[in-house]
Amino acid sequence: MSLGERFTYDLDSDCAYVELAPRVADGDAVEQVVVEREGRGDIVLDFDSAGRLLGVEIVGARALLTAETLAEAP
Repeated sequence: MSLGERFTYDLDSDCAYVELAPRVADGDAVEQVVVEREGRGDIVLDFDSAGRLLGVEIVGARALLTAETLAEAP
């Protein structure tokens, strides 16, 4: 299964993002829920004003995702 263009990874910040809704724009996410992974990074769930899950940000992606997954990012 390919993540395609819904998955991005920034090597400099070591952050990945998976868009679950089409075209998530700046300001669409009005609520974030942070899942802390002690000493490994954080997973941030982005929700819109209606409570729908828009996307998932992975902070510290190298520690939380496989190299194969990161290689799929455009």
